[in-house]
Amino acid sequence: MSDKQVEDYLQNGIYGTPETKPGERKRYLGTIRERVVFALTKGQVMKGKGAIEMEEVMKNNPKAHLLLNGKISSRYYKAYRDSALKHGLEYTVINNREANSDLGAVLTYEHAVDVEEIFLQEEVTGTSPEVKGNMVKRFLNFLRRKP
Repeated sequence: MSDKQVEDYLQNGIYGTPETKPGERKRYLGTIRERVVFALTKGQVMKGKGAIEMEEVMKNNPKAHLLLNGKISSRYYKAYRDSALKHGLEYTVINNREANSDLGAVLTYEHAVDVEEIFLQEEVTGTSPEVKGNMVKRFLNFLRRKP
């Protein structure tokens, strides 16, 4: 063995095998962004949002693999797990204590697929700032009113 090979062997033994894109792997539950087909945040999983969309993506990607964040309770991701089993997909619950991911469910492949939009697009509902401003003005005018 040459000195370079011995040095590499020792470094791998001490520090572990070098990993590509460790930041992405922590966020995407052990995989990298280019392999992800669809992803839901922890909040979306806990509220049951995106279950229909996730099932539709599972139907269209029968060889994908579902990764579930183990830091959230299993009762929240049960529907996603059941959908994976229904469509014959494998799933893995990721319990990485060092990684702090904001994602709750990730549908991924072992190879790059480069899907441009992987996140669920939620429609923003609520009152617009103009309506809120009008309500505040009306309330202040109510308080200033003399009986």
